[in-house]
Amino acid sequence: MYKYFPHTEDDLQVMMERVGVKNLDELYAQIPESIRFRGDYQIPSALTEEGVRQMFATLGSQNKQLTCFAGYGVYDHTTPSVIPSLLQRSEFLTSYTPYQAEISQGTLHYIFEYQSMMAEMTGLDISNASMYDGTTAAAEAMMMAVAAGKKVNKVLVSGGLNPKTREVLDTYALHQGIELVTIPLKDGVTDLAALTSQLSTLDGVAGVMVQQPNVYGIVEDFTGFAEACHEKKALFIMSSVIADLAVLKTPGEWGADIAVGDGQSLGIPMQFGGPYVGYMCCTEKLIRKMPGRIVGMTKDNRDQRAFVLTLQAREQHIRRQKATSNICSNQSLMALWVTVYLSLMGKQGVKEAAQLSYAGAHYLCDELLKTGRFHLIYDQPFFNEFYVKYDGDVDALYQRFIDAGFLGGVKFDGGILFAVTEKRNKVEIDNLVKIAAL
Repeated sequence: MYKYFPHTEDDLQVMMERVGVKNLDELYAQIPESIRFRGDYQIPSALTEEGVRQMFATLGSQNKQLTCFAGYGVYDHTTPSVIPSLLQRSEFLTSYTPYQAEISQGTLHYIFEYQSMMAEMTGLDISNASMYDGTTAAAEAMMMAVAAGKKVNKVLVSGGLNPKTREVLDTYALHQGIELVTIPLKDGVTDLAALTSQLSTLDGVAGVMVQQPNVYGIVEDFTGFAEACHEKKALFIMSSVIADLAVLKTPGEWGADIAVGDGQSLGIPMQFGGPYVGYMCCTEKLIRKMPGRIVGMTKDNRDQRAFVLTLQAREQHIRRQKATSNICSNQSLMALWVTVYLSLMGKQGVKEAAQLSYAGAHYLCDELLKTGRFHLIYDQPFFNEFYVKYDGDVDALYQRFIDAGFLGGVKFDGGILFAVTEKRNKVEIDNLVKIAAL
């Protein structure tokens, strides 16, 4: 009767008897007739393969493709065309969940390489096998700090953290008994004096979280932050746009204990918001508190190199309720994407992309300021994003950008945050400025 149901008529009858109904109509008797659908479903007739392709091409053509000058956590970086092809190689398409090492060497190998690259990018000892995205990675770091601190439940969060990330932290903290306290900003950057005062007056601080560059695109100077945290036995957590760390001082160099963020800037297309990949790295001392998987390299009984999951007692499939986290899966396909991207680009390529992004953003900023209609809200160093005030109708300006085919920054908190990546050229920047000057 139900072609795609695995249950037989006898199975259905047994289940209905168990819940005390005679038939399926009786099961749904409480649903009012007025909201029941009795017509035919609007399912199109079968199409050929080419027909399906044309249908989706038609739907896709309705999307308006804009030249992107927006960032705010998601960036329009170059994606080498070879990446999708390499991702489909059979060596990587092994077990979805790599618990059986003997049949998952392809997956385990690239995860190991991913971990090695993330550890080098952040300057920290250990990386896990990726998180869902940057915001939930930050939430996991928050909980990790509390777990490591024992009997402390406060985490101090910089006012320069992306509000979207802060909203996720608030959600997780609400159900974990964690108290979040905001560190105020001074001239657009985290106030070290205020942080020092909070660390001295508040009891039970487990960790301090900052963002680099911060939500306004400002590159902050975190000199003294790690020392202030460690003096009060609090962990220092840094959230960063990973691509920027190709040229900026790494979390490890700042003395951070945990580094988190999103890997989307490493060649993953914006693709309407995901999927992306969160990264988490930490010092070796914290490895047993780190959530997610960790892949290690060893040798088999033939003395050949092999890859395995290690320290599995941290994982929920081993300890369940006592696990460090209930993450049992991860965006491993996107971790592979990042790994291939970094392998193709190399150290010099990633560095050059970051330098081009920096140069383009500073050129755009200078040209906008020359119009006399914009001014920087904070006179601070920035990387590839900057926050400006517009002397005019911001909504009207934004609509002019869209009408001309540009996604001209992100409006928030009364200003506009512009971002530039290596994909943007001088002609595009100059055209954006002409529209802004009208």
